[in-house]
Amino acid sequence: MKKFLDENFLLKNKTSERLYHDYAKEMPIIDYHNHLSPAQIAGDHHFENLTQVWLYGDHYKWRAMRANGIDEKYITGNASDYEKFEKWAQTVPYTLRNPLYHWTHLELQRYFNVYKVLNADTAKEIYDECTAKLQTPEYSVRNLLRRMNVKLLCTTDDPIDNLEYHQQIKAEGLDIKVLPAFRPDNAMNVDNSATFNNYVGKVEAVTDTTVTNLNEFLDALKTRHEYFAANGCSVSDHGIEEIYAEDYTDEEVNKIFTKIRAGNNLSEFERRQFKSFMLVQFAIWDWEKGWVQQYHLGALRNNNQRMLRLLGPDTGWDSIGDFSQARSLSKFLGRLDTDDKLAKTIIYNLNPADNELMATMIGNFNDGSVAGKIQWGSGWWFLDQKDGMTKQMNALSNMGLLSRFVGMLTDSRSFLSFPRHEYFRRILCNMFGEEIEDGELPDNIDWVGKVVEDICYNNAKNYFNWQFLDETVEEAVLSTKL
Repeated sequence: MKKFLDENFLLKNKTSERLYHDYAKEMPIIDYHNHLSPAQIAGDHHFENLTQVWLYGDHYKWRAMRANGIDEKYITGNASDYEKFEKWAQTVPYTLRNPLYHWTHLELQRYFNVYKVLNADTAKEIYDECTAKLQTPEYSVRNLLRRMNVKLLCTTDDPIDNLEYHQQIKAEGLDIKVLPAFRPDNAMNVDNSATFNNYVGKVEAVTDTTVTNLNEFLDALKTRHEYFAANGCSVSDHGIEEIYAEDYTDEEVNKIFTKIRAGNNLSEFERRQFKSFMLVQFAIWDWEKGWVQQYHLGALRNNNQRMLRLLGPDTGWDSIGDFSQARSLSKFLGRLDTDDKLAKTIIYNLNPADNELMATMIGNFNDGSVAGKIQWGSGWWFLDQKDGMTKQMNALSNMGLLSRFVGMLTDSRSFLSFPRHEYFRRILCNMFGEEIEDGELPDNIDWVGKVVEDICYNNAKNYFNWQFLDETVEEAVLSTKL
């Protein structure tokens, strides 16, 4: 019987172990999509205790606690930080076979060198030990990132953000690159006229313009797109249920904009037309700048309306949706490709029923200009666990080129989430290792090891054109192999 979470966790044979320890383990991390706070990185924030760094904003843990019968007082309510941690510790033993059980103990090991199993009996000891460490300089936000060998990360930023913290980080010359990502979801969300018009007012304020028609709105947003580019941004991201690809004319979209600016709500078809139009505009701007565009598809958000009213969005009430993705995605990508304005694109799906759909869709628009130009992103959100990642990589292997895959990302709000990259790498190495030992792949460790290194780091570096990372990385990786 293997020891729980030992050095060969998830590695089932000697070849898998060699691939992980000799090739994957020491590769740096590029985390090209997350929701970390640039303000906390700029200020090199120190968290006061383990609850603050681990439980604040983590709706994965919140959902598990609710399922375990924990009162909301101890989740998002007014209980003390230790009381909240204590309830989480009581929940952990009940998360067996949920990825949270692995993540929890990986994070305790990798960040705090704590190898005890977390439960009600060990809660106080672990809380006190980790909280004491968080008070020391070695456990500032930046040092948490360094501890995981993070070389570059992209935060998620609204077009109206002034990017002051990114500017502060860049001016300081921080050894970890922190870049913004352009997330214009609010600029196309016309589901409610009051909410949309409030957002237009914010766009007016940040651009010092007046928006009276659609062209002025687009001009103001493009100004922000250019502002992001000037501040190092080369990535956009969209978090939407599905790709919108309705037909529209300029006249129709202008009328829709005039209607909603007058305070009138739109019909469902008008909303879809406007969103379709805006997605194309953003995609063209991304192509013009040579950016990479990302589309996170398939989340059915805010299902519990009562709790949405009480707690707001992003508090753990979302699920997988069953939207029809294929036809609209094909139409949207095809429209851009026909005009030769299709940027590098990463598509993520939340519904595993769409796996083979996505694996084949990307092949329709890979035109040979760039290796892996259209990517199917890693298992995301509810799918960033062992089964989800394995199925995603198997489908990509069967219908595309896993070797050109740009690998893992955290999509997290937590500075303790980076062991998820290790989790992914162990699963990847075990897949290759098992097939080598079964005779399904040749026993060419140097080549397979290179493919593993590429998926872990090099493919993303090259895909996003971040060659400036080469300066120190190759020496560091080489030193670990000598």
